[in-house]
Amino acid sequence: MEDKTLLAEVDAMSLFRPPIVRSATAALDRSLFSKTFPIAAARVSNPKNISRLMVQLDKSHEVLNLDRRKRLQIDPDPVLASKGGKCLLLNPKVKPDDWNTWSKVLQEASEKDEIKVIPYDLVLDYDYWQYLDIMTSLLPEDAQAEIPVGFTMVGHVAHLNIKEQYLPYRKIIAEVIVDKNPNIRTVINKTDGVGTHSEFRTFGYEVLFGPDDMNVEVGEGDCVFKFDYSKVYWNSRLQTEHKRLVDMFNPGEVVCDVMAGIGPFALPAAKKEVFVLANDLNPESYKYLKEGIVRNKVSEIVQPFNEDGHTFIQHAADHLLTQTAGSHATITLPIRAAKQPRHHPAPKPWGPPPPKRSSSPPQSRTS
Repeated sequence: MEDKTLLAEVDAMSLFRPPIVRSATAALDRSLFSKTFPIAAARVSNPKNISRLMVQLDKSHEVLNLDRRKRLQIDPDPVLASKGGKCLLLNPKVKPDDWNTWSKVLQEASEKDEIKVIPYDLVLDYDYWQYLDIMTSLLPEDAQAEIPVGFTMVGHVAHLNIKEQYLPYRKIIAEVIVDKNPNIRTVINKTDGVGTHSEFRTFGYEVLFGPDDMNVEVGEGDCVFKFDYSKVYWNSRLQTEHKRLVDMFNPGEVVCDVMAGIGPFALPAAKKEVFVLANDLNPESYKYLKEGIVRNKVSEIVQPFNEDGHTFIQHAADHLLTQTAGSHATITLPIRAAKQPRHHPAPKPWGPPPPKRSSSPPQSRTS
């Protein structure tokens, strides 16, 4: 019996669907998404009984359980509302004029004049519906097999890779994404593959909605990165991989980052007191890497390079094998609250190399 009641409740909830709003022009008219659902509500005569009645009616599956809509609402009667009147929204299976659709709990509460079951117009509008609801209502049925739902968020920019069949609707897709994601101001769509636009792994794009502002700010690994997304390579989906590798590093080690980009490995590693030689061929990446080193206060332990990867590897090996041979540098790191200064013996790749000497190389890693 309980299973049947739950199934009936689920079926009743399926009634709440947005209106079908399809247009050949693929224009977004938000006013068309307002829809009124006639349901029932339980007007509570004494506010002190609200909590108890809510629990009882919840157990009888008569309270409306609708995502993003509170079950307790202001009474629709303006006079009662002005006096603080409240009502409980009820499941659509409960009919205000049909006693047979009421549970014993609801009937008894009504007989005691604790509640009065009344008609209630539940209005759900554009602000209520979620992105997928809107797209299902807007797009033609033959274009709903794979509605675009995923995008990469970089600062205030949403980066889409829209498939060909959805290109006619790309502007409206972008507009709804901005509506439903308050932190997004600009939506772009990639127009060519990564690396085809530039040897620096940047890509061509078109702005679908919002200003053409690609100067973003991203927080990752206890660091803040600021950069022009159109001029450097950045992949937010690699954040987990960045953390996995940085977690492998230990304080006092040396890491050579051959293709460092703007520093998603280098700067978080430096926060762990790891000494980093960071390189990137892209002059723009190199610029933002240097700015990030200063901004995140790791200048003492990160050295940036702007070289071809092959050249950098040779230079990095020379730094590690010659400058640290037979001696170590000691660097005092910034003092943290309630902690003493920490000292780590470290290679000193910061100046011109001394004559080569025979010695065992320090701990080092290349990422």
